[in-house]
Amino acid sequence: MSTSVSVPNRPTRSRRRIVTIATAAAIAAGGLAAAGPVTAAQAETRPDAIGQRPDAISQRIDALVGPDRHPGALAAVRDQRGRTRHYTAGVGDLRTGAKVPRNGKVRIGSASKMFASVVVLQLVDEGTVDLDASVETYLPGLVRSPGVDPDAITVRQLLQHTSGLPDYTDSMFPKMIDIPPYQHIYLEPRDLLDMANAMEGRPAGTWSYSNTNYLLAGLIAQRVTGRPFNELVTTRIIERLGLRHTYAPEVGEEGIRGRHPKGYQLDDATKELLDFTRMDPSWGWAAGQLISTPGDLNTFLRALLDGKLLKPEQLAEMRTTVAVHPQSDLRYGLGLFSTPLSCGGVAWGHGGDIPGYSTTNGATDDGRAATLTVTSLTGSVTDKSVAAERAALVDAALCTG
Repeated sequence: MSTSVSVPNRPTRSRRRIVTIATAAAIAAGGLAAAGPVTAAQAETRPDAIGQRPDAISQRIDALVGPDRHPGALAAVRDQRGRTRHYTAGVGDLRTGAKVPRNGKVRIGSASKMFASVVVLQLVDEGTVDLDASVETYLPGLVRSPGVDPDAITVRQLLQHTSGLPDYTDSMFPKMIDIPPYQHIYLEPRDLLDMANAMEGRPAGTWSYSNTNYLLAGLIAQRVTGRPFNELVTTRIIERLGLRHTYAPEVGEEGIRGRHPKGYQLDDATKELLDFTRMDPSWGWAAGQLISTPGDLNTFLRALLDGKLLKPEQLAEMRTTVAVHPQSDLRYGLGLFSTPLSCGGVAWGHGGDIPGYSTTNGATDDGRAATLTVTSLTGSVTDKSVAAERAALVDAALCTG
């Protein structure tokens, strides 16, 4: 049974809205709702070194938690020399008041798409997948959404979100109130594809975020290798990099292994905060079901940009971007966002939202990396300015770390 906490009706604090780095998590998988009460006394910030005076990142992460903000937050910041500092704030369990564990495990939602894209691009290098071949070449007859032509959709367009395919999560969660019923429901990839096939699509070419793209990318990887997608991610990336705290949940696995903060989701029907830590993430599959830590995500991002996962040609493909919107400087490659930094240059990464957790991250070509996770989604907090402040924290970490 889920633990629920009533959300108090308190005035929203006015805060200066800082938008220095776009929050890719806002358009990631499951980008809907949750908020939780945290008292000022519980909003403790703990930098990595004992006795160390709070730095700018400590102050920023402390500001993310509170009665009208997130229950808890944790971050890892890696500097150019490879040194990592860990931060936590708030509480990891609203019922017991337990602290947020340092570098705890969290659900990373659509940050999983970076891993999926790497697997497909490795298969491109091996000659088993062609980026410019059609989806129909690998998955004949599976894509049937009205308004789309599977022969005209390429693998590249799947990874780039320019396929025109509808997003199956729009069918699952048209409103915030529709999230809780899916907490303990197991869904096969083909179940998710059936939802997408029942929805209207549009011709390929225009950028539009859709989890269906990565569902199909995962199915293509399985088809050409004859191996389960979770195994491909595990052997080709997780084990290869020694990511000891990252894993793909097994079928039916609802809990999070090891030390982790609890994640919370607002039940829009009751206005209560639900403990959403235990859930079946199968609906995320290749698009968003992985579990990791801020530290492991930084290690992954650095390995990716340093050429340890892909050969130069495939990494260049991944970093070839298209505009997300004509009026935005946010761009998207193949499973990777490019986001301008306030200090110049860009950050590469992919945020992720899934009920209970929201992750923002980025890495630079000069060796920096930063990952921040909060334990509820923006849609469920009272003070909506917190989303921009999360993005600003990652920007500050990459510009000064």
